[in-house]
Amino acid sequence: MRATSKFFKHLRSDNRGAAIIEFAFVAGPMVLLLLGGLELGYNSYVRSTMQGALNDAARKAAVEFPIIDVEGDTVSEQVENMIRTTVQHVAPKAEVKVTPKSYFDFSDIGNPEKLMTDHNGNGEFDAADGDCWEDANRNGVYDTDAGGDGNGGADDVVLYTASVSTPRLLPLHGFIPGFGPNYKLTLKTAVRNQPYKTQSAPPVICAGAI
Repeated sequence: MRATSKFFKHLRSDNRGAAIIEFAFVAGPMVLLLLGGLELGYNSYVRSTMQGALNDAARKAAVEFPIIDVEGDTVSEQVENMIRTTVQHVAPKAEVKVTPKSYFDFSDIGNPEKLMTDHNGNGEFDAADGDCWEDANRNGVYDTDAGGDGNGGADDVVLYTASVSTPRLLPLHGFIPGFGPNYKLTLKTAVRNQPYKTQSAPPVICAGAI
């Protein structure tokens, strides 16, 4: 009994190996923090690379006959392929989708088509009242977004929206709730096409007159 008591007394005062236990408590959070920093840096690099590629491609596409040294039947496809080629140097499995929309002016981006006649003065388009609007995208329908599909024409403003999805550098989604296996981001840039000819003014259309 005395020997047992002496053993436990010695055990309580023995602090050998305490550093290992303390390290075990802090190692997990430290490693997770380090991996998170690496992932954040990688994501920032992908974002920066893609934004630069998007800006460069948009500038090249702003001329009348753009020369973009990548495959594609249309300018939109060439812009998308150029961005994809650049981004895949840092994210080989990245999926890239670019959507261009053209506007008459920068002020039209994200805004509805302009009302030219508002018969009841409520500030909203009412087809029943025969309101008239500036058909900026020339589709014959009043739209809450004045943009038209494609790269537009001379002196038009083109808004390029690029979406990318790429596998994460590290499998953090297995450790952090809410993290998916892919890193997704959406970037935008707007450029005005060069005035290689006179910009055509959008027609004014009245409801009921179409």
